[in-house]
Amino acid sequence: MTTFKRYFYFDIEIRKKISLNIRKYRKIAGITQEQLALDIGVSYDFLRRLEFKEGKVGCSIDTLYKISVVLNTRIDKFFE
Repeated sequence: MTTFKRYFYFDIEIRKKISLNIRKYRKIAGITQEQLALDIGVSYDFLRRLEFKEGKVGCSIDTLYKISVVLNTRIDKFFE
């Protein structure tokens, strides 16, 4: 059986988009970084870096899910 490499487009800026969208939806919800960090069980410093390093700091899908629940935002909105 012959296999070949298929081509897919992977957005190399996806982590930056997620970072910016977390900040956007947090501000819309009127929640501070400190409160969001407390609600999802991470340090304030981690959340600050997640938002302001614009993609240089990533997070797990579990953390992203928790953020979406606290911000009452569908998780797919972070990828737009």
